[in-house]
Amino acid sequence: KQKALAEIVLGRLGTPEEVAWLVTFLCSEKSRHVTGEVIKVDGGQYI
Repeated sequence: KQKALAEIVLGRLGTPEEVAWLVTFLCSEKSRHVTGEVIKVDGGQYI
């Protein structure tokens, strides 16, 4: 776990709530122009 955390820019694992925030945004009218995207929620692990 420590090795994985060391590779994450934010230095911690994401929470279910943080993923839910993205899902909520994508389901809202605010994301109406977002199409065909792959959105990584990885805390900057792969930049």
